[in-house]
Amino acid sequence: MRLPQKPVVSARKAPRQRRSRQLVEDILEAAIRVLSREGAQRFTTARVAETAGVSVGSLYQYFPNKQAILFRLQTDEWKRTGELMGSILTDTSRAPLERLRATVEAFFLSEWEEASLRVALGDAAPSYRKAPEVKDHRKAGRERGQRFMAELLPQASPKERRFVTDVVMTTMSVVGKKVSEQSRSRAEVEAWSREVAGMLCAYLSRRVGGI
Repeated sequence: MRLPQKPVVSARKAPRQRRSRQLVEDILEAAIRVLSREGAQRFTTARVAETAGVSVGSLYQYFPNKQAILFRLQTDEWKRTGELMGSILTDTSRAPLERLRATVEAFFLSEWEEASLRVALGDAAPSYRKAPEVKDHRKAGRERGQRFMAELLPQASPKERRFVTDVVMTTMSVVGKKVSEQSRSRAEVEAWSREVAGMLCAYLSRRVGGI
């Protein structure tokens, strides 16, 4: 019995010339509009090409299927979120726990905004879980968290800081994803983020006091 092939999520090639880079940008902008307007179930390469004003053949030069387009949108979102969280966590003009609170709130909002992408990518999930972009995203997140914990818990051992980082990141990731996919309003997601941020700050305050 022939097993169904997994969708390919990698782009075919990277645009090099200015014109081709603009084409890819137009395709991605159109993809966002189609996803917002039509939803995940009606998201197709044909609709994206039509919205972008390009031929399907031109689209296929860079993206082999709709999953590849969606995955590119997802990785772009990860990059933006990572840069935002990094800028918050390294802002030494603010107290560490204040930075953590702001980071949690920014993360929850990001999860809520990208929930439609995760749903649309559901059938491609087995293909992209081990993609280099996913590994890089997770590695960068761990490194950001551990650098912050080294500042917050300077007297703790590396093993202790890794454990605390894992607790904080797992809590943020699991709860943030769950809440964002429950069709809640932005106000509700923000309320959840404040509660989770408060709990994590209390947890870390006890850790700081106990070292």
